[in-house]
Amino acid sequence: MAIITLTTDFGEKDHFAGAIKGAIYTEIPEIRIVDISHSVSPFNISEAAYIIQNAYKSFPKGTIHVIGIDSELNPENKHIAAKLDDHYFICANNGIMSMICSEIVPEKIVEINIHDKIQTSFPLLDVFVKVACHIARGGTLEVIGKTISEIKPIKNIVPYVNEEKSQIIGSVIYVDNYGNVVTNIKRPFFETIQKGREFEISARNYKFKTIYKKYSDFVNFEIPEDKRHDEGRGLVVFNSGNFLEIAVYKSNSKVGGSASTLMGLKLMDTVSVNFIKD
Repeated sequence: MAIITLTTDFGEKDHFAGAIKGAIYTEIPEIRIVDISHSVSPFNISEAAYIIQNAYKSFPKGTIHVIGIDSELNPENKHIAAKLDDHYFICANNGIMSMICSEIVPEKIVEINIHDKIQTSFPLLDVFVKVACHIARGGTLEVIGKTISEIKPIKNIVPYVNEEKSQIIGSVIYVDNYGNVVTNIKRPFFETIQKGREFEISARNYKFKTIYKKYSDFVNFEIPEDKRHDEGRGLVVFNSGNFLEIAVYKSNSKVGGSASTLMGLKLMDTVSVNFIKD
């Protein structure tokens, strides 16, 4: 039996996430439902795109991913279903899929057209659930929509590179639970422009000249523990999703501060990489 995942900005207080699960179980009682996150910032397309891109690959092929961010239907916000990397995605055509589609070409995308058959004021509950259960039963995308070839792009998905290839200008696309700041600069892109050169990463008034493989590489374990002063200091890593991330070692945004709070970095802020000439 297929798995259906849910990613929304509903939070945990309201009834919405529970109602969606109930509707799915009513259609297919034996289905498996997995919550990826219901804590996406309201209407935050880039945040949702980052989360789903990094989560979906851990699921088996054939998993159906329902994404409920800014999903109200209107002439500029149509609903789509896509098959990509042997996974299915159901969401609004508002840029959420463009981050994944920038790296993997979709096998098929359809614009969902079953709305006239369903009376709804809550499309995620009614339309998206119907589509997800249709796919879970083995149904094809052509039955629920017309094929389209393009989707809306997300803004600032690709960092800017100057003509001299001496600078990358990226932006913050996500702030995680630890207050670590994730940029839209991915490791393969960085290394293609870098070509082995030394560099300096700038974020507001903070500068970094080293990118660590993992957070603890920042620590000099040859120094006795009582003489280290690593906690609360800034560092840069390529995270598990291969995105350039600015972090504070063992940060806690609710207690001692984090990269976001201590450095004053927020969504869409600029992060630049300057390469030093040979």
